Amino acid sequence: MRLQVLCEDRLGLTRELLELLTARSLDLRGIEIDPVGIIYLNCPDIDFDTFRDLMAEIRRIDGVKDVRKIQFMPSERHNNELISLLTNLPYPVLSIDLKGAVDIANHAALKLLAKTEQEAVGQQISSLIPSFNFAKWMEGEVSRQQSTVVIDGIDHKMDILPVYITNHSDEAVLTSIVVSVYPKGAGKTSDMLPDSHALGFEHFVGISNKHKALISQAKKLALLDQPLLITGDTGTGKEMLARACHTRSSRAEHPFLVVSCASMPDDVAETELFGHAPGSFNHEHGHKGIFEQANGGTVLLDEIGEMSPHLQIKMLRLLQDGRFRRVGEEHEMQADVRIIASTRHNLAQLAEAGQFREDLFYRLNVLTLNIPPLCERSSDIAPLLELFITKHSHHLGLTKPSFDEELVKELSQYAWPGNMRQLDNMVLRALTQFTGHELKSKDFNLPRLDAVSSSSAALNLEGSLDDIMKEYESKVLEKLYQAFPSSRKLAKRLNVSHTSIANKLRDYNIRKN
Repeated sequence: MRLQVLCEDRLGLTRELLELLTARSLDLRGIEIDPVGIIYLNCPDIDFDTFRDLMAEIRRIDGVKDVRKIQFMPSERHNNELISLLTNLPYPVLSIDLKGAVDIANHAALKLLAKTEQEAVGQQISSLIPSFNFAKWMEGEVSRQQSTVVIDGIDHKMDILPVYITNHSDEAVLTSIVVSVYPKGAGKTSDMLPDSHALGFEHFVGISNKHKALISQAKKLALLDQPLLITGDTGTGKEMLARACHTRSSRAEHPFLVVSCASMPDDVAETELFGHAPGSFNHEHGHKGIFEQANGGTVLLDEIGEMSPHLQIKMLRLLQDGRFRRVGEEHEMQADVRIIASTRHNLAQLAEAGQFREDLFYRLNVLTLNIPPLCERSSDIAPLLELFITKHSHHLGLTKPSFDEELVKELSQYAWPGNMRQLDNMVLRALTQFTGHELKSKDFNLPRLDAVSSSSAALNLEGSLDDIMKEYESKVLEKLYQAFPSSRKLAKRLNVSHTSIANKLRDYNIRKN
């Protein structure tokens, strides 16, 4: 029972109210006094007759103008309104005590962290958001800060706000910390975030031994300054791994620039890479090339296996001592950059065939990382599927759907010639087409790779052994070609040369359905 007593400002009036409650053996749970002439009382509930008598006695006190029953004390109403506002904010907010434990988590935060209130409250913030080192933050200057964190593989902005309360001595005392989390790119505060940060490998998701070994080795090699060669099939994430290595290195605060070696002709590529002298190409002040722009940072030479022989010679000089010449200049310049190269080709085979300089290959092949294709780590399908569904559901504004084990099983049996990029794109397409609350295999419309029957009934046994083998071979190639729809992919699948497969596809007149 909460009472609001409207009264005059009279000395002793509050004491008389308390004596009245004591005479009736009513426990006073709380009292608040408003200077404008209002006293608020919080007492246990009583029966109607007692309540009626109490109200009459209070009104007879000298100076009391009126008394009425209210639902909340002022502080209760104020706190409830704040909690209701916090709970219903559209973005995640958490209140953290000075030991790093969560005091309050609103609905959006619980949804983001996939936790119930019982699971979140009382937990250390570092266990809920591992990339937020709360202890290290407390050791530094405790002030408002912004950073980037990765939750479920998706970048989020995090605003850390210390809460200070002024005590009786007018001293500001730190009492708690409020953390707000936003999707990256939302709001104006994105301009306050640094372009580069210490994250990178948190974006990689996988549970297979091959994935764990790759990330473990990459974290070690990222700290070195020698050239790094990253190999892997199309869609395995070579650029993403290179960027993660850059952000983990001592060069993280400097530029990370990507050069596509396959997309530029020689005359353009040389100028873009090395720049040109003042006065050349009608430019009075000259032009800085990629290596000058990335000074102190990292340059990724994407698909270096397709770099022209002319540029390979230029790159060899740069890798030797970091020196190069601008186009049209006589004196050399020094570039302080780390070179990371990526390719889907086997550079050793290209070098042996004379299609890539051997001396450049040996310069690049100092530190190497090979990203295994998705078909060799099927146990990573489930966590990747979860990641891509979360990411695209968020971007499309959809409620995140569930998926069953049958879908994971079917996806794990598919060859994924486009690797993670293909899986990512297929998840997006499935989310834009499906209806309901659960993704199923039919939503993915996977190309079927039906088993080739081995029974003699399915074979034509007429003719010579050579005729029988050719017919069987054509059926095998025709079936496989639907799942590996290029001669290069099919050649890799069957571990034979590209020329051999291309000739057989032409001889058997096999085309995509």
